[in-house]
Amino acid sequence: MQIGRVGVWHPMVGKAPAEEGRRAAARIEALGYGSIWVNEGWGSKEPFAAAAILLAATERITLGTGIANLWARDATAMAAAAVTVADGHPGRFLLGVGVSHGPLVARRGHDYTKPLTAMRTYLDAMDQAYKILPKAEFPTLLAALRPKMLELSRERAGGAHTYFVPPEHTAQARAILGADRLLIPEQAVVLESDPARARAIARTHMAYYLTLPNYLNNLRDLGYTDADFAVGGSDRLTDAIVAWGDPAAVAGRVQAHLDAGADHVALQPLSPEVPDLADALAQLTRLAPALGL
Repeated sequence: MQIGRVGVWHPMVGKAPAEEGRRAAARIEALGYGSIWVNEGWGSKEPFAAAAILLAATERITLGTGIANLWARDATAMAAAAVTVADGHPGRFLLGVGVSHGPLVARRGHDYTKPLTAMRTYLDAMDQAYKILPKAEFPTLLAALRPKMLELSRERAGGAHTYFVPPEHTAQARAILGADRLLIPEQAVVLESDPARARAIARTHMAYYLTLPNYLNNLRDLGYTDADFAVGGSDRLTDAIVAWGDPAAVAGRVQAHLDAGADHVALQPLSPEVPDLADALAQLTRLAPALGL
């Protein structure tokens, strides 16, 4: 699978009306980005169906689920969905699977007490399902932040898809994964050079994630404290999580992840109030030359 160095993670590519999503995916491919990621969350479309729609509207770009929630379907359904999409578009699909977050899982009526055990058991069941499903080749990445899930990503999957992390985390993740596993971090970006405006946009994005224990615990491991989490995030944390400035500054952050061991970086362009696909495409267009696309 050849996906290059840089892709796109944006919630509206999969969530937008189908024709708008198709046009956006074709534009992202034409700009030279190597991947598009569709998420699964409250209010999103079904990620495998969304991936299939976008794959059919493009020619070369890879589609990844970032992530497909294991609590949303049983392991046999997950395996069958992945095989179906990968079989229809050989070499262009990447399965990202994750355990989500306690508050979100509780809303589905599930018990999040032992997420690592749940993932391990789920992977066992997927392995059994693959024995009777048609054959299809595709990488599987686990949504992973902390050491034990990263170790499981090394032992039972093709690597890890990380989110809401600075390059320092990428270096730690690479050390755990070893050299032969894929590592694809998401990186939020804002093409805005005014510090106050850029950080305001960043904090609007970060506010929700700073309510989720998984992200907070991971950031604590990296040396951040409760003071960094207050009022939408300290300047130090905001600048670590969201790359802002001109295209060269954003390209520098991408390079920092690559230098730290990432194989590919998925960019999430942020807009001032809510995710805006047209604005994201405009930012991606401006970024492409600085990224060497």
